[in-house]
Formats: sequence, C-alpha cells, structure tokens
Amino acid sequence: MDEPLATEFPTLTTDRLLLRAPRESDIDAVYAACQDPEIQRWTVVPSPYRREDAEFFVRDLAPEGRRTGANRIWCVFERGSGTLVGSQALVLRAHDPGSAEIGWWAVKEFRGRGYTTEAARAVSHYGLRGLGLRRLEWQAYVGNEGSRAVAEKAGYRFEGTLRSYAEQRGAFHDAWIASLLAGDVED
Repeated sequence: MDEPLATEFPTLTTDRLLLRAPRESDIDAVYAACQDPEIQRWTVVPSPYRREDAEFFVRDLAPEGRRTGANRIWCVFERGSGTLVGSQALVLRAHDPGSAEIGWWAVKEFRGRGYTTEAARAVSHYGLRGLGLRRLEWQAYVGNEGSRAVAEKAGYRFEGTLRSYAEQRGAFHDAWIASLLAGDVED
C-alpha cells in the first residue's frame, strides 16, 4: 500500500450511525461495554476487562494502527443520541496487502437493531473501495451465531470451518470464516 494510507482515517456515516476514531472521552463507555461477558467470550479483549485495557485501546492500539496503517479501529455511535453502540475494525495483513480481516463487537443494549450490520457494511465498503482491497475476511469462534448473522446480512459468504485456528487467551478454537470480495459490493 502507498504511504498516504498509513495516516488516512475517515469518519464514516450511515443513516443512523457515526463511525470515528476512538477518543479519550470514549474510555468510560468502552470500559463499560467490555464488562459484558459475551464480548469477553467471543472476542480477544482481555478478561477480566480493566479500565487500563480501555485506556490502552483508545490511547495506544487505535492510534498506533492509524500511524502504521496496520489497522483501522472505529467507535460506532448512534447519530441521534451520540451513544456508543459498538466498535468495528479492519486489520490489514502485511503478508497479503490486498486483504484485511474485519471484526466487531456490539454494546449489549444495542444488539438486534441492525446497527452492527449497518456499520459492517460501511466499513466493508471503505475497505474494498476506499482502500482498494480485493478481499475482506470475517472470522468468529464456532458458535458465535450473532456475529455470523451480522456477517451474512452484510453480504459475507460463508467459506467453512477452520479447525483449531483462532487463538484466544492461549487456547485455540475452531473458527468460522467468510469473505466479501471487491466484486461483491456496489459503488
């Protein structure tokens, strides 16, 4: 990728959502959201999740990803209320510059409203059109039906199960994988 992509970081909007880079003022909301046992169960966030983890996410992980171009992390907010509803991320792959992995988590109170799907579509469009990637991959531990439903509604095509593939806190789990290709989305 060209060097300008390392510092480029857009704010994305949809009809109901605003996706932007995490800010210092988001630490408390991220900390509160990640107390949810389901977020800890299905993602790689630390468990237990401490305030220091939210500070690291906002102050270090997200800015370093923007600086190096290795990832893009958005906090997702409801446009009307300004309330945090989740997070979305693209993790670019150094070994395959044309692809990235997409991931998300949703605040418990906002699940089932279509917000995560709406945000995933916006981030996917940005990855495939804005960054010019050819392939986005979604992965989730087998059994994470909510994340799978979001991926399918966002247009990702299920490709299979990878055995003993996804690492979480020192243990390996079977993972589902799906993809979205540049030719799968409209401009």
